[in-house]
Amino acid sequence: MGEEKKYLSLTVTSNINEFPVERRFPDDITVASLKGKLELLTGAMMSSMKLELKNKDDEVLKKLSDDTLTLAQLDIENGMIIHVIDSLTNIIDEDVPDVAFQLSQEEYEKKEESMRQFLMKNKLGKYDEDKLQRKQEDEINEEKLSKSIKLGDRCEVRTIGNPTRRAEVKFVGEVKFKEGFWVGVQYDEPLGKNDGTKDGKRYFECRPKYGGFVRPSNIKVGDFPEIDELDEI
Repeated sequence: MGEEKKYLSLTVTSNINEFPVERRFPDDITVASLKGKLELLTGAMMSSMKLELKNKDDEVLKKLSDDTLTLAQLDIENGMIIHVIDSLTNIIDEDVPDVAFQLSQEEYEKKEESMRQFLMKNKLGKYDEDKLQRKQEDEINEEKLSKSIKLGDRCEVRTIGNPTRRAEVKFVGEVKFKEGFWVGVQYDEPLGKNDGTKDGKRYFECRPKYGGFVRPSNIKVGDFPEIDELDEI
């Protein structure tokens, strides 16, 4: 009998879709073949796709630039994150004219062959109406959920690729570092990334490595005793 195929459980994120997904891939799949599967999964085109390997703390470990290598050869392990970057999305979000020519906005709009015309024709980037509608619906849902979460609430934080963590709600609302509504929490254990400060702005106070920001949909409020209290039982 041949050797049994090994599969890796990985989290897939992208600059197109806000929410991560978990998928299993064979460890002998090449980066090129992986891109083909990720094209169907994320909507990013292979020709404009770049991949990054991240750890559970969202730190970039390496760029997956060699299409001939397999996941095993790249030393990719269970639980790691494959981040998909669609360069076309970045271009259209910046909404800049063709860099080869300095055209007025009116002249640029009249061009038959431009990046904007290509994206409009293929409904990509911000011209993908279905994606925009889904994003708007998701944001409405996150805002509704945020209104049910109060400062001081005990909660569990459940995110893909991480263990369930207990925490106390310290902040609820909109932030400067990203769009939408977010919840700032103080974890019972040093499993966070900050002290309540993000990009130089303080949202709440806690000890270093005890703070974090998560979306309301990743929060479950309830009667969750602190970890120290559990240890005393």
